[in-house]
Amino acid sequence: MTGQAIFWRGDAPLILASGSATRRQLLEAAGLPVEAIRPDVDERTIEADFLAMGRLPAGVAAALADAKAQSVSPQHPGRIILAADQMLVCEGRPFHKPEGTVAAERQIAMLAGRKHELTSAFTLARDGEIIGRGTSSAVLVMRPLTSDFISDYVALAGEAATTSVGGYQLEGLGIHLFETIEGDHSTILGLPMLSLLATLRELDLVA
Repeated sequence: MTGQAIFWRGDAPLILASGSATRRQLLEAAGLPVEAIRPDVDERTIEADFLAMGRLPAGVAAALADAKAQSVSPQHPGRIILAADQMLVCEGRPFHKPEGTVAAERQIAMLAGRKHELTSAFTLARDGEIIGRGTSSAVLVMRPLTSDFISDYVALAGEAATTSVGGYQLEGLGIHLFETIEGDHSTILGLPMLSLLATLRELDLVA
């Protein structure tokens, strides 16, 4: 018997409203059947509108997860949609995925020697209605880094330095950047699995 048959109770695979390979891998590793669909949302406009209302930057992740779930759900009646997003905030300033290696170097230099917070949020939807939400945060302290080290790191990391907020992937070479880490590993990777599984159990969607 497969892990999917043991744990997943939905009538059809979970739809992940994301293009993130890492999030899909987290779900599959937990024995959940997944289909991935990339949502069509203007993330920066949603973020700007959210912050213009005077809300805290950490809340952007939840707002984006809601928007992604609701953009995909109406096209898939009866299906369970999972969307997620992540926000990095350092000293009150939000950070995004760097656009290119130069931006990655600049961003890591700004985080070096400082503490930052990663907030990951998820939203579950069915038939256009939100049926579950959750958030989790982690606190990370990046060690002081020289410009030469940062350049070497970005060159070695390659595309991985531009595909995640902060310019690092903790499950890879990014671990070399840190002094201390407090928080759940899956939260840092972008999908708080413990909170998600607890919510799915409440909905009787997993064992």
